[in-house]
Amino acid sequence: MVKILHFADAHIDIATHGRRDPESGLPIRVLDFLKALDTIVDAAIDEKVDLVIFAGDAYKDSHPAPTYQREWGKRIMRLSNAHIPTILLVGNHDLSPALGRAHTLQEFATLQVPHVRVIYKPEMLKPADLDGVPVQVIAIPWIYRSGFMAAMQSSGVKIEDIHSEIESRIDTILREWLDKLDPSLPAILTAHGSVQGAVYGNERSILLGKDLILPGNLVKDPRLDYTALGHIHKAQDVNEGSHPPVVYAGSIERVDFGEVNDQKSFVIAEVEKGKTSYHRVKLNGRRFIDHKIKATTREQMITDVQNALPQPGELDGAMVRLTVEYPRELEIFLDEQMLRQGCARAFEFHLVRRPKEEARIRLPANQTFSSLTPSEMLDIYWKSIKTRGDGNKDLEHLANSIFTTVSGSVEEDKPEA
Repeated sequence: MVKILHFADAHIDIATHGRRDPESGLPIRVLDFLKALDTIVDAAIDEKVDLVIFAGDAYKDSHPAPTYQREWGKRIMRLSNAHIPTILLVGNHDLSPALGRAHTLQEFATLQVPHVRVIYKPEMLKPADLDGVPVQVIAIPWIYRSGFMAAMQSSGVKIEDIHSEIESRIDTILREWLDKLDPSLPAILTAHGSVQGAVYGNERSILLGKDLILPGNLVKDPRLDYTALGHIHKAQDVNEGSHPPVVYAGSIERVDFGEVNDQKSFVIAEVEKGKTSYHRVKLNGRRFIDHKIKATTREQMITDVQNALPQPGELDGAMVRLTVEYPRELEIFLDEQMLRQGCARAFEFHLVRRPKEEARIRLPANQTFSSLTPSEMLDIYWKSIKTRGDGNKDLEHLANSIFTTVSGSVEEDKPEA
């Protein structure tokens, strides 16, 4: 049995805005991500795992600031110093699309950091490559089209067909390596990409480049004993209840309100030939609170907005968003200053205003306003503000008297005596 720790999508520098910690100088939201990373490294050491697999995306893009590279390096060096073999898969956020550029995890490979293996191209790892850990690993990092374009174009492949050609070649490589697996050893596939049947979270807004789609039948091949995936932030098992588990570890901290309902975690798996068990370890990151209300009256606006505010105990240190949808004429009753005072204990408070305009009443195609009498136009106005009815009879009579004074004629029925 081989005990592994699997995590992915750290994105430790994705939150570079907001308040900063006076001691470290780092954004407090960045410290949230680093706290989660510390929890993961502590667990790997405390649980005495045989292997750590990071399935890609250390940063938010391929140009991290040196400060963030330092912070990431500190954590990975703790694994190295603990003599824990660690696989670092290069994800789409770690890799520059420009041919020949270094990726963000390059220094670990360049300096040959002990016990750390950086995967920037497809590889098949044997026990000898993993400090003798009795496991074989097929590793597929993110594949950018630029790395294949020159060779493919010279062989006559059209630009629009390059992505499908990449997937075809990865498919061929996987099948060849699956055929070469040692049947006496447990086998792991780790990849950074999308799998057929996976459910996306809200990370679509931060994904870079077109997704590499891995065939479901290959990642679920029964010759594998565990598939460790990264790239999709929503934690899930794409092959739940069957062998092998096909697991997205998910991101380690909520990136934005699109992940408000996602429980962040990492995975500890016990991998055996033909039998694997795993469990998720929850990461208690910063709390996100997202409330939405829809008001139609002044009273509802005031009452519902006040009721939507979290209780004081829930507010402490939380990221809070309140979305209010209302008719535009109620704008003046939305007291933003009061809301901000009420949420003063929150880490951040975001008010999203969604004023709605009433749909205009449109004339039939064969009519124009110039063809309408003043009374007919007034009737359209009554309908637009939804006040047409017997209660408006006095107003109509008054309007008709004004029309009479101006034009010298009565267009509608005269007021009753």
